[in-house]
Formats: sequence, C-alpha cells, structure tokens
Amino acid sequence: MSTATAQPVAPSCIRQAIKEIDADGLKALSEKGKANPDAVVTLKAKTVCEGRFRNLTYIRDLDPVVVDEPPHLLGDDTAPNPSEATLAALGACLAVGVHANATARQIKISKLELNMEADINVTAVWGTGDLDESKPLGFTAIRVYFDVETVDPISQEDLQDLLDTAEKWSPVANTMTRPVDLSCHLA
Repeated sequence: MSTATAQPVAPSCIRQAIKEIDADGLKALSEKGKANPDAVVTLKAKTVCEGRFRNLTYIRDLDPVVVDEPPHLLGDDTAPNPSEATLAALGACLAVGVHANATARQIKISKLELNMEADINVTAVWGTGDLDESKPLGFTAIRVYFDVETVDPISQEDLQDLLDTAEKWSPVANTMTRPVDLSCHLA
C-alpha cells in the first residue's frame, strides 16, 4: 500500500482526523436528494484499447484510467486488470460511504483502510477457454476488511452500524449484488 498521502503518525494518545468532508456541503447534498428522490444521473465513460490488453478509460475531463492485465493473463502489467479495478471501485465507494456517514454522525475518522479479496474463475478466458456455462463468471465471493479508527472512541456496535450503512447504500456494492440491465451495441 502507498503511504504517499497518509498523514504523519500522531502520538498514540492523540489521533488526528483524516481530511474531513464538508459537513454543510454533505447536508445540502443530502437535502437535494430528499427533495428530488426520483433523480437519476447518467454517468459516461469512453474506453479506448491501446493494444494488447491495455485500455484507457476517459471519464469527465480527468486523466484516463489505465487498465491492463498481468503477465499470466498475457498483459503488460502496467495497471490493474478490470477485476482489480472493480475491487478498487468497490473499496473507494465503501470508504466514501463510511466517511460520509461518519461526518453526518459527527464522528471524526483518524484511519480508514479497506483490504479486499475476491474469488474469480478465469478459466473461460473471455470466451475463448473453458466455456462450461454451469460455472459462474465474475466474482463468486468478495471479502472486505475495514480498518477504522476514530478520534474519539465509539462502541463496536456504532462502528459496525457505520459499516453496515455504507454497504447498504453503496451504489457500487448494490450494482454487484443485484441484477442490472446491460446492453451492448455497435456504435
């Protein structure tokens, strides 16, 4: 794990909060959602294959997200593979949910790290390998381990409720756990 953005370690008796979310901005965003509960936003991305398995995905005006495959899957190992990027999206979404809900509850977080593991059968090799349709494609299990510390002590029950709320309302977790309409078309 990278520690480039981590805050200096505080003495064990004093915990410093990670960079906080704007509580007023969060409240305004929450009120906007309550005022317009039927709002749906369409997110857009464009993926361009550079060659082999290296792809660049363009989102808004940001630098492209690079996705590749590791050598054992014939990639150049320059970036996470699509499944690893999916885990990254899940971890980031859950972390956002924990931090937002902590802010709404006036809980200051001093450490928030998520370690994720997922089991996946890759023998189908994108439709060119073992095509036994009785085998599940995609993740069959995902485990998320939260390492959370707060500035002021809270009960394990309150901490677990924070995590449960983040999981329940995570758009990415919900996308992974319920059917989604997917259609692929020629441009």
